[in-house]
Amino acid sequence: MTPDSTKPTLVCYDGSDQSSRGLAAIRGLLAPTEVVVLTVWQPLVTKLAETGSFGVFALDDETEIDGSEEQAARDAAEEGAERARAAGHSATARVEEAQQAAWMKIIEVADEIDAGLIVCGTRGRGSIRTALLGSVSHAVLTHSGRPVLITPAPRQPPR
Repeated sequence: MTPDSTKPTLVCYDGSDQSSRGLAAIRGLLAPTEVVVLTVWQPLVTKLAETGSFGVFALDDETEIDGSEEQAARDAAEEGAERARAAGHSATARVEEAQQAAWMKIIEVADEIDAGLIVCGTRGRGSIRTALLGSVSHAVLTHSGRPVLITPAPRQPPR
């Protein structure tokens, strides 16, 4: 399946080195096109539920923490869109809150905009952490039904 160049490319971007690699990859692979730079953030309660980390502590600062997370997401999306524009693409920043898994929100947005390609990086967590926590990029690849470009973490030399 090849991406449809008449449709927008959805780039998942959170400001990390891995997501930066996704932006760099489209620079070399795609002619200037419409790009939607998506940053997904999750409220603290969702993150804790996803990792099974509900402990015995009060969430007094939940609103403040969520506000900070949302602002960081907005900043990252704008940065990613600026970088895509600098590479010659027509880019829009988009921020979405995920009440469930982040990959589900990515696919929801891809379906909404009818993305021709989804680009995302990997975290390079290693096989055990990925098995326990899941992999956003793997879930997007498995469930999206669209072409997906996954940019890997830099190769680590053998130990």
